[in-house]
Amino acid sequence: MGNLGGILPIILMFAIFYFLLIRPQQKRQKAVREMQSNLKKGDKVVTIGGLHGTLDSIDDNIAVIRSTDGAKLTFDRNAIREVKEEAVL
Repeated sequence: MGNLGGILPIILMFAIFYFLLIRPQQKRQKAVREMQSNLKKGDKVVTIGGLHGTLDSIDDNIAVIRSTDGAKLTFDRNAIREVKEEAVL
């Protein structure tokens, strides 16, 4: 019974770390994977580096993004951070 008293705080600490740190991170990673797998031509995107543009073409690993001045830039698909939703007025 004495060993259980020494192990219980360690188990409790692991449970707290799991629910506060590990599980939310796994949910964020899953959401990013889903967003990157659902990318399509014409989406307004933002890259990890902060570039805003429109997807001109996309394949398994490469995304070509057209910036506002018309330049086409090639990025890894994983470099896309988010898809911007158009505001409806």
